[in-house]
Amino acid sequence: MTQEPASIELKKLRYVINGTVVLDGVDLTMGRGEVVAILGRSGTGKTTLLRLIMGLVRPTSGHIKINGLDIVGLSEQELDLIRADMGMVFQAGALFDSMTVGDNVAFGLVEHRRLPASQVAGRVRELLEMVDMAGTEHLMPAQLSGGMRKRVGIARARALQPSIMLDDGPTAGLDPISAAAIDNLIHRLCEQVRVATLIVSHDVHSLRRVADRAALLDKGIFRAMGPLPELEASGDPAIRQFLSGSPEGPLTRDPGH
Repeated sequence: MTQEPASIELKKLRYVINGTVVLDGVDLTMGRGEVVAILGRSGTGKTTLLRLIMGLVRPTSGHIKINGLDIVGLSEQELDLIRADMGMVFQAGALFDSMTVGDNVAFGLVEHRRLPASQVAGRVRELLEMVDMAGTEHLMPAQLSGGMRKRVGIARARALQPSIMLDDGPTAGLDPISAAAIDNLIHRLCEQVRVATLIVSHDVHSLRRVADRAALLDKGIFRAMGPLPELEASGDPAIRQFLSGSPEGPLTRDPGH
């Protein structure tokens, strides 16, 4: 039996901009249906990592394989085909404010698929039902709560049935009940369609509910990686500081002292 390639495989990934080393040799392999969380302080390169995986910026060196294909060096046209198999969920949903909910969800279908209007409408209806937002096609983003906007963002990202989802702060700014609902939705989608999901988040409590593994990004490298319970049991002062939220420790200490 042929082994299924990893959904995402990063090898010795390095990214330097204006002389600043953002990523300094990152390795990561994740498979279908797996949820991996990237943790780290603000400004450590977590969102940059997502942008590299999407091919929106180019690495200084190293390899990025998506479903077995190394995307480093591909043309923009070739990258567009790869991106069609990746859904991106932005903070706050990043919906088009001038479009209805239905048109937001249909955007990728209209741009990338030549389908009859009735078929697009049917797919939009299915997607909104999937995220518990049935019947909201006519609403405008301004009429939605933060949690509802996140749900619509997830529906839009799932429109082309990607095998990979990239979530940048899926529960950021949400109250605990709305955050838990989004966590349950992410978990349900991963189980139902075996989509590989890479999450960037500061919300450790939320990630306990959904992440199979977590990785702490610090000074350009993954300081630790594994199931959250293992990280929480770690004796590494940096890991303990981040997970506890303490202002004192190696992550905030002046490197010159």
